[in-house]
Amino acid sequence: MKNMTLLQHFSELRRRILWVLLFFLLAFVCGWYVSPMLQDFLTAPLLSVWNDGTLLYTGLSDGLMIQFSLATLFALIIVLPVMLWHAWAFVAPGLKKNERRLIWPMLVASPVLFLLGAGFAFYFLFPVVFRFFVELNQSSPVPSMLMPVARDYLSFAIGMLKIFGVAFQLPLVMILLNKIGVLPRSRVLKVRRYAIVLIIIAAAILTPPDVVSQIMLALPMWALFEVSILFMRRD
Repeated sequence: MKNMTLLQHFSELRRRILWVLLFFLLAFVCGWYVSPMLQDFLTAPLLSVWNDGTLLYTGLSDGLMIQFSLATLFALIIVLPVMLWHAWAFVAPGLKKNERRLIWPMLVASPVLFLLGAGFAFYFLFPVVFRFFVELNQSSPVPSMLMPVARDYLSFAIGMLKIFGVAFQLPLVMILLNKIGVLPRSRVLKVRRYAIVLIIIAAAILTPPDVVSQIMLALPMWALFEVSILFMRRD
């Protein structure tokens, strides 16, 4: 690819983008059929702590929009490895040997860390937070009926999964910056206390305004920060 002309590079890029779009469309069609199962999966943490719970549809198009959103989410998850592979295949011929050794593990680790973050939110955060909210609403001193809107709940759940998935990329970013010489280990050690404060502030901003979810994001990020230091190259 080093001897290719600019026009040939654009042609190669267009071809790879078209392949990614084709995989996305196929995954979207599959996602359309599995979206009811995906909705059932995403609502399981709430219903597990809320006996006889019911989600509310406020409009005739709610079911359609939820199915479309979940099919899109499914397609994005499925197409991500394909997109990363095509990105790697496009840029790899122009990279040096040491750069290829650095980037390939990052491409593998990034989806794994994202799934770990989303899994932590789904299996550990959601049951605790949802139980807290359900019990708080049910203990209201005035007569009330808890009936969350389905679209709002799914937007909240998916948003939290994304936040935790992205937050778990912290070690990857730190190690990458360290390997290319931008972030020396000694500098990280000097600003460690300030970094911990920033992690706490970020957790407070990104999560709902309850202490439980903020702590459950801040603690893993802090742990990942400390683990990242262990794998950083010593100055």
